[in-house]
Amino acid sequence: MASPTPMSPPAGRLVLLRHGETEWSRDGRHTGSTDLPLTDEGRARATRAAGRLEELGVRPVMTLTSDLRRARDTATLAGLEASVDPDLREWDYGAYEGRSTAQIRKELGADWDVFRDGVLPGATPGETVEEVAARASRVLARVRPHLHDGDVVLVGHGHTSRILATVWLRTSPRLAAQLTLDASRLAVLGHHREDPCIISWNC
Repeated sequence: MASPTPMSPPAGRLVLLRHGETEWSRDGRHTGSTDLPLTDEGRARATRAAGRLEELGVRPVMTLTSDLRRARDTATLAGLEASVDPDLREWDYGAYEGRSTAQIRKELGADWDVFRDGVLPGATPGETVEEVAARASRVLARVRPHLHDGDVVLVGHGHTSRILATVWLRTSPRLAAQLTLDASRLAVLGHHREDPCIISWNC
């Protein structure tokens, strides 16, 4: 009996677009569920993302966006017609919502890191990095079949997008601490032969 032929990886790319600048992202404040608008600069950069998508030859067969305003507006300004997926929301930072890393470290008297140390419950329960990764896994399960037809674009947030990339790579979600994705920037994920890979990052 002949050996089975391995299934070819999908030809489409998974493109991550982080939302444009808000006042809190500009100031380094953790922004989870707080529904902030884009700044004027954030709107301008989100508009320019359309040109970068064009340069990369992205022709999405599917586009999903977080339900938060900053992501939905970024999708629109970038010329994308997106459906809402709440699983693309940013990490729920609990008691650390709206606060900077420097402020949290000063209060704790320790070298706090969200990926290593997590968050405390506050007005919202907060999430662990594993819970964010579980949401990312659900998103990937929904979009993978569409990658056989072409590119898929996900418009979301900094930490959630970075964690989603680690789930794509089949590695620890804490590796996301070693990635950075600036406001209104793109990351492109795909395959090298059968292996999931990063094609380009923070472009």
